Amino acid sequence: MEQRNNVTFFVLLGLTQNPKEQKLFFVMFLLFYILTITGNLLIVVTVTLSKTLDSPMYFFLANLSFVDIIYSSVFSPKLISNLLLSETTVSFKICMFQLFTGHLFGGTEIILLLVMAYDRYVAICKPLHYLVIMRQWVCVVLLVMAWVGGFLHSIIQLGTIYRLPFCGPNVIDHFVCDMYPLLKLACGDTYVIGLLVIANGGLLCSILFLLLLISYGVIWHSLKNLSKEARHKALSTCGSHITVVVLFFVPCIFMYARPAKTFGIDKSLSVFYTIITPMLNPFIYTLRNSEMTNAMKRLWRRKVMSDSK
Repeated sequence: MEQRNNVTFFVLLGLTQNPKEQKLFFVMFLLFYILTITGNLLIVVTVTLSKTLDSPMYFFLANLSFVDIIYSSVFSPKLISNLLLSETTVSFKICMFQLFTGHLFGGTEIILLLVMAYDRYVAICKPLHYLVIMRQWVCVVLLVMAWVGGFLHSIIQLGTIYRLPFCGPNVIDHFVCDMYPLLKLACGDTYVIGLLVIANGGLLCSILFLLLLISYGVIWHSLKNLSKEARHKALSTCGSHITVVVLFFVPCIFMYARPAKTFGIDKSLSVFYTIITPMLNPFIYTLRNSEMTNAMKRLWRRKVMSDSK
């Protein structure tokens, strides 16, 4: 891809220019990042080591936590360090790398959430055929499809931005390199590029969100055929997933399924789905899931007993 511009770096204005707010945000987002890494890593370790969590649902959950760890790491360390520094610059290539990786893991997570919804649909609506349909190789193929889909999405986003000429200014009123803030700085007419971003980002999120709503509508309709205990268990697992889906998809749809303009609320929404949601996912999936919490307790007791010997 040929890149034509005379801008070698960008200046990120971040969340605020107020020194007191910067110190407060530094402590807050550092805590958020620690909780994100700790919580998601705990899920990955628990699913990997526990023999009782060998179902496809937990296989996908562990991969979702893995994606959340990397996805949050794309944004949080840079945001945290910039809150301490007076000079918050980022080179053009690093900016493009952040754009690519952010959309790679964000796109992968979106598709993975759809895959997890399909897993719940099969488990609840076709329980007798669940183990046949969701065989190990099928789960691996679905996981690979999520990664490939995320890669294709991110490479298209990168291609649309990288070839644009940037003549200056180079100040980004954001804490991250993203599509619309960069389009605002590009020289020339970006109307067509903006439509492509909407199609590749907003339209994709909207279609997948609609598919998720339809799948859960079918699941909800089938719950009346289940026993009270089975219905409660299904509502518990599906309720956690729906919560994560809403927290992730709604801000993404607002961000990308609209004209290519920047709004004051954009930074707050970006914080929500890049930092807050990956932190909340472990709490949402563990607090409402007795199998996960029991597996964590067993692993902890095993660890204590092994240390005491």
